Amino acid sequence: MGSLRFVSTSHGGESTVGSSAAERQLVAALRNSDEAAFNRLIDMYHASLLRLARSYVSDRAVAEEVVQETWLGVIRGIDRFEGRSSLKTWIYRILTNTAQKRGARERRTVPFSALLSADDGDDGVVDSDRFQAEGALWAGHWASPPSSWGSAPEERLLAGEVRALIEGTIATLPDSQRQVITLRDVDGWSSQEVCNVLDITEVNQRVLLHRARSKVRQTLEEYFGQSGGR
Repeated sequence: MGSLRFVSTSHGGESTVGSSAAERQLVAALRNSDEAAFNRLIDMYHASLLRLARSYVSDRAVAEEVVQETWLGVIRGIDRFEGRSSLKTWIYRILTNTAQKRGARERRTVPFSALLSADDGDDGVVDSDRFQAEGALWAGHWASPPSSWGSAPEERLLAGEVRALIEGTIATLPDSQRQVITLRDVDGWSSQEVCNVLDITEVNQRVLLHRARSKVRQTLEEYFGQSGGR
């Protein structure tokens, strides 16, 4: 069983803006106040932006406000977009800056300087003995594989009960872990994109993702162990 991946289909249109030429055309359309182009952008990113905002603020209504402020920031700032990062990265940085300010007011923001602190929560993390030690050929990989989920069909893995379990587990993670696993495994971002948007190092990103995935994996192992006799 490889790394956990449960990429949402809600951003399916995102891949249509893959080339720099396509992005330049989109930026030009936005600068010309093309409503269709702006609606296309909303279709691509709104749901993902809302998920990320929820990792900074506790209330969904506040998260919606953060996303709306982000879109206003895009409209107001598109003429100043210089293309030094991708349009997507630029939009998500507006979101994280806005969400951090709102989250700070709710006293829920965790400073990135504390990402690797002891308080980041090893509670519930899979025992490190289950992974190959540093220096081994496959360091960091499972020393002994997790308990088999049996021959459960794919339909069961995608069933509402299991998806709700995954989403519920992610919701309980520390903010920094929730942000990383949401972008990596729910929205399908690359590690470099996550580092760029959250302004964290590759090492931090790896540690946070490992901890988050371990907790989700442990929850699933317990679930399938308990339901194995169904």
